[in-house]
Amino acid sequence: MRNRMIRAFAGTFILVSLVLAIYVNINWLWFTAFVGANLLQSSLTQWCLLEDILKKLGVKS
Repeated sequence: MRNRMIRAFAGTFILVSLVLAIYVNINWLWFTAFVGANLLQSSLTQWCLLEDILKKLGVKS
């Protein structure tokens, strides 16, 4: 459950930032890059801040 929520958060952030980059300001692409960099970091280190937050909120894995 927790992994699905993390993927949903990441996907939502990426899609929202792309829409904001198209309709508001191109600089929103930096947020897209930030989310992508965090996904890469998480895959390399096996640590994800959102996972820790969800765990403390009681979301089951």
